[in-house]
Formats: sequence, structure tokens, C-alpha cells
Amino acid sequence: MPQPASRTKFYLDKRHGKVMGVCSGIANYTGMDVSLVRIMVVGAVFMSGGSILPLYFIAGYIADDEPRELALENKEDKEFWQGVRQSPARTARDIRGRLREIDRRLGDIESYVTTENRSLAREIEELR
Repeated sequence: MPQPASRTKFYLDKRHGKVMGVCSGIANYTGMDVSLVRIMVVGAVFMSGGSILPLYFIAGYIADDEPRELALENKEDKEFWQGVRQSPARTARDIRGRLREIDRRLGDIESYVTTENRSLAREIEELR
């Protein structure tokens, strides 16, 4: 039985990649811009005298392709998961803050509905 796709695992992104999709996969995994990753890889090739190229091709051969269910995500979901990979603690704080805001807004709605509000009661009676 195959395991479900993990959003925090490194995958090759062959749809957006140039050579084997390694740089595009690294960009998706780290949340960096793919152009910056490509420039860094080319710089690493020149600084290492080409000795990094075998590692690039090994990564392209060993890594799994990005599953279809992950490729169909919208841009907002991709940005969210890149943020999770970059800083899980910050993402958890952001989610906690959003949930607090939602809870506060629900509390405001609840207090509005449960307090003595003659205009709201009149509107409800008109709907009946």
C-alpha cells in the first residue's frame, strides 16, 4: 500500500524544471525563488570545478517526482506549505493568531445575537 503524498518532502518538479526538475524541486521545498536557486547551483558548479554535477544528477535520479495531488494545489496552498517548511513555528503562530481573530469575531456575533436587540428581534419576527 503506497504512502500518501507528504507536503513537506522533497520532490522533483519536472513540470516547472529545466533539467530534471531538481532546482525547481529545491525551490518548492525551501520556498525560495527558482531563479535564485538556479543561479546558486550554477555558481556552485563553477566554484566546485564541476564536482557538484554528479550530486545534481544523483538527486535527479533518486528523488521522487511530485505527486499529481500536490501539483493541483492553488498558489495560496503552495505558499502556505512553503512557509511551513521555512518556519514551522512562525506558521503555527500565524494560524494561532488567525484562529484567535475568528474566535473574537464569533464572540462579537454571539454577543450581538444574544443581547436584547429590539431591531434584530423585529427583523426576525418579520421573517416568520
